[in-house]
Amino acid sequence: QVQLVESGGGLVQPGGSLTLSCAASGSRFSFGYMGWYRQAPGAQRWLVAAISSGVTTNYADSVKGRFTISRESATNTVYLQMNRLNPVSTAVSSCNAMGIIVIMNGVHRPFYSWGQGTQDTVSS
Repeated sequence: QVQLVESGGGLVQPGGSLTLSCAASGSRFSFGYMGWYRQAPGAQRWLVAAISSGVTTNYADSVKGRFTISRESATNTVYLQMNRLNPVSTAVSSCNAMGIIVIMNGVHRPFYSWGQGTQDTVSS
């Protein structure tokens, strides 16, 4: 299995910045896709940014120019740099990933994993 652990959430001032990390560990795997989602209390979860094969990136219109997704292949970690955060808000950010696991006999199998999320609160 591949496990995802998010970190970097916390308290930040309105308009401030926060960097979230999603570290993948466990089985040997080939990275395919990673997406960052956010969900505020009582609201639906939405896709904020995604990166495919560590190269192609996509962003929700509302965060373009403010958020940046990137990946460090050496550490199997995907980052989400969030700038100019909206005031008076709180949300849980979760990462989702899919790829290919390499097993002992040479056969590969796909994986699909979710992290548990990390919460950030924007407050003055």
